[in-house]
Amino acid sequence: MKRTFGTTLLTTGALIAALGLPATAAHADDPAPRTDLRVLVVSDGGPSTDAIAAELDAAGTPYTEIDLTRPDRPRIDAGYLADTVDGRDRARFQAVVLPSDNPFPANSPEMAALVAYEKTYDIPQVDAYTYARPEAGLQYPIYGGYSGSVDGVRAQVTAAGRSGPFGYLDGPVPFEDNSPTVGESYAYLSTPVAGADFTPYVEAPIPGTAKRGSLVGEYRHDGRRELVVTFVYNRYQQQFRLLARGIVAWMTDGVHLGTSRNYFAVHVDDVFAADDRWNSTLNCTPGDVDCTDPDATPDPIRMTPADVDRAVAWQRERDLTLDFAYNGAGSADHREDHGGADPLADKLIAERGQFRWINHTYTHAFLGCRQDTTVVPWRCATNPDGSIQWVSRNDVSDEIAANHAWGRLAGLPLDDDELVTGEHSGLRVLPQQTADNPNLALALADNGVTWLASDNSREPDQRRVGPATTVPRYPMNIFYNAGRAAEQVDEYNWIYTSRAQGGSGICEDNPATTTCLPAPLDPATGYQEHIVPLERRIALGHVLANDPKPHFIHQSNLAEDGIAYPVLDGVLDTYDALFAENTPVVNERMKDIGAELQRRAAWRTAVRDGQVTAYRVGDTVTVEGPAGVAIPATVPEGTTRAGAAFGEAYAGGRSGWTATATAPLVLTLPAAPASPATATGTGGTAAATAPAPDTRLPAGVAEPLTPGAGS
Repeated sequence: MKRTFGTTLLTTGALIAALGLPATAAHADDPAPRTDLRVLVVSDGGPSTDAIAAELDAAGTPYTEIDLTRPDRPRIDAGYLADTVDGRDRARFQAVVLPSDNPFPANSPEMAALVAYEKTYDIPQVDAYTYARPEAGLQYPIYGGYSGSVDGVRAQVTAAGRSGPFGYLDGPVPFEDNSPTVGESYAYLSTPVAGADFTPYVEAPIPGTAKRGSLVGEYRHDGRRELVVTFVYNRYQQQFRLLARGIVAWMTDGVHLGTSRNYFAVHVDDVFAADDRWNSTLNCTPGDVDCTDPDATPDPIRMTPADVDRAVAWQRERDLTLDFAYNGAGSADHREDHGGADPLADKLIAERGQFRWINHTYTHAFLGCRQDTTVVPWRCATNPDGSIQWVSRNDVSDEIAANHAWGRLAGLPLDDDELVTGEHSGLRVLPQQTADNPNLALALADNGVTWLASDNSREPDQRRVGPATTVPRYPMNIFYNAGRAAEQVDEYNWIYTSRAQGGSGICEDNPATTTCLPAPLDPATGYQEHIVPLERRIALGHVLANDPKPHFIHQSNLAEDGIAYPVLDGVLDTYDALFAENTPVVNERMKDIGAELQRRAAWRTAVRDGQVTAYRVGDTVTVEGPAGVAIPATVPEGTTRAGAAFGEAYAGGRSGWTATATAPLVLTLPAAPASPATATGTGGTAAATAPAPDTRLPAGVAEPLTPGAGS
């Protein structure tokens, strides 16, 4: 990053602040400053600043990161922070994120430059993880506070937090406690210093007392605003995921580029067909290409009409629509074997309007290379010259077209441009098939397919396949070959335990696997006590991470014991307990998810390549971007564009995508509320009249060099 030298580039306000002159020295008729919509993240390599940077990146919010551990990093001075554009003072960053309240050495000119900048332009500062001390508006923890683990603690958003930046939460903020042997969260709990203008936003009980200590709070002092966070976290932990949106809203005053939603979509594959059942004696699935035991007899699992009723009732109760990926041959074969009768298909077709439908190919055939199943695992069959034998263009196209025609005859409400191939076949499958079937792209074009499902565990990024763009889907670890909880546990034990414990040893051979078991699960309780909580936590993590990718299960999981429902209910029940009604789960169909991922990728490229200019002057926001790239923005309720409300209401604000045009995007923000500079926080006296807090360390107490334990 280029470093700017020289006082000639100092803004008037920054120069006044740096020299310690009174603010009245500035000209009263100076134009309002411009503030660029970009965040400065100053990192020390710790997990907390990295988590905030990841949140900004996921939302599409531009930021500049300075790594304090790099000797070649730019130095922070007045010229780096501010300059002049078209005769108007410009603040280059709308917010500053620091790893602590002051990560620099004593008397650092860099910290002095940041302080002057924040005062001059009213720029908020986030202390990503800091020690509770008077410099941050809090008592030292030894004065009736607490320092230590907060694993499993149930924190609470305060009334000020709910009426402010964390208004999208219902109140509870549970801290994870996933392992009894691993410390996952460390915190300093303390109360505000007497005289400090400090407003706690998130609190937790102080052990051994009747008091509550601050975990997140706003400290106003010396003309500055700081968000003081006193617990350590990483980007994946639930407590951070719950609070991340509010941290960004606070630091940007609710005005920033990028959008964030909580998404949850569930695809149910193999509808109308049957899924072969796991055999606990053979430890394989009869009917699968890799189950070659001569005694292997398939035992299919197929939904019943009662299972359809259950799915319809569940959707109505949960206000969530399932996506049914269907195979028409499953019904055709059933009718052929049962004198033309198929009560399941009759019921599904009668209830077809209750679900979303996706073409999953007619017979669920493997559409990649021709499989040679004479060996385990299978391999691609080859021609005499060694070239791979591929499923032909006609065969791939027939699978797509026949299923589409069957669905249309059944009256299914289809979107013709969506497709899920059986086992995501046709796409590369490592290690056996290292490239896509070259005939797949041609068949997709033959059938007008533009959105193609892929397996996120194999390919987490979108890519083009002929005319189609992939939509990565998360596989849920609820097995396709299990309709009962006991079957799921038996197969789970086989996969995730050692050979000495009767398992397959897969985990022994793949030490990077994180779900290995120290001992087999109890067949009677293992599903509810281990698998369900784990799968709920993983799926909920995706929901809270602004990740729209769908999850997928199979029709077998809605049959018999309905083993999918405890996991899905766990996700939604937990979500409902945490979030306010203004922040509903967003449940979209596959093509809309694909379009969202596509827009994000284009936007990130434009930001990365410096093609976006965005700034705020007073109550006006102006954004310019390249033609054809949609702009994401988040703004307060009441914001308008050309006199009409901008975006959609979500999480207490408004947000959405707007396609660029020849003219810039201009948004008018609602009139700002009265300045809270004289408001009284829960710490006591108003900032304007409060005496300076006593920041001296108590006798015999040394301030920690590194605040707390990382995780």
